Amino acid sequence: MSNFWMFVFMSVCLIILPGPDTAITTKNTLTFGYKGGLQTVFGTCCALCIHTFAVIAGISAIIVQSAMLFSIIKYIGAIYLIYLGVKTLLSIRKEVVQADDTHHVMTRHSSFFRQGFLTNLLNPKVAVFFLTFLPQFINPKVHSWSQFLLMGFTYMALTVIWFVFYILFIQRMNEYMKKPKTQKIIQGLTGVVLVGFAIKLAFERRT
Repeated sequence: MSNFWMFVFMSVCLIILPGPDTAITTKNTLTFGYKGGLQTVFGTCCALCIHTFAVIAGISAIIVQSAMLFSIIKYIGAIYLIYLGVKTLLSIRKEVVQADDTHHVMTRHSSFFRQGFLTNLLNPKVAVFFLTFLPQFINPKVHSWSQFLLMGFTYMALTVIWFVFYILFIQRMNEYMKKPKTQKIIQGLTGVVLVGFAIKLAFERRT
């Protein structure tokens, strides 16, 4: 592929921009700790892997070209984000999870993975992004599928690195963040942000 380091630089700039993935990772890290955040990121990366293979297989092109498919995925994704946002807002009424209950809650680790996975997979703008962004760095003299794989896994690796640092940063502020009043405020903001992203996604158009 051509301009690999330019691709890395552009990818980092895009990854650090706040989005639904950041919102759900923040929520799960603050509520369930380091493991909750990492499992969410693992789900996100698995979805990115699917997006990469979808580009190689031409599925992303079909989604982008089909107004119906794009809309179906878009609205399912928006509904799921609204569900997560409303669920977060409703949780404010309940007591903040106590330390004694944390181990029990953490056994339900599959839900963190599922939230990260579905939040990313059901966002058709990610498919559009992969379909329009990655080809700009393709070297026509080399097999495109191998270059797509390299860029896709590079993007996933950069995503993991960024979110690990982000999760560690949140954990460093753990004592302050775990105060009941502060946690309720953050949960409220996160819920509003998730619903906001859902509304934005619902009104997104194909590019």
